[in-house]
Amino acid sequence: MRDENDPRQAPDLNSDLLAGLTGKDANRDREVAQRTRRVVLSSHGVLQEQKQDKSRARAVALGIAVLFLLLIAPLVWEATDSLIAGEHLGDPGSQLSIWACIVCSTLLGAALIAGWWRHRS
Repeated sequence: MRDENDPRQAPDLNSDLLAGLTGKDANRDREVAQRTRRVVLSSHGVLQEQKQDKSRARAVALGIAVLFLLLIAPLVWEATDSLIAGEHLGDPGSQLSIWACIVCSTLLGAALIAGWWRHRS
């Protein structure tokens, strides 16, 4: 007859409890924890790099837009001033200013679309 309270008859239960208390399985748990920690840290690093790349691209785009506005502002001012002063659209100075505004705007738009397309691919 088997008695469950008798410590001599339950050696497997006692050895498992003793192994758990003495930490014989601690190395396995530590290895899993270290592996998990490495995966989480590497994923976090990748996410941080992507975030930095996005903010850098946004800063470059903003800088280019500001530079473009600073370069094209005199052309817009000249075209507006010449049209307000009573000059005609057919005058060479007015046409040159208007064409410069159109060409510069088109080049900026093409550069932005090319950058967006390259980043998307």
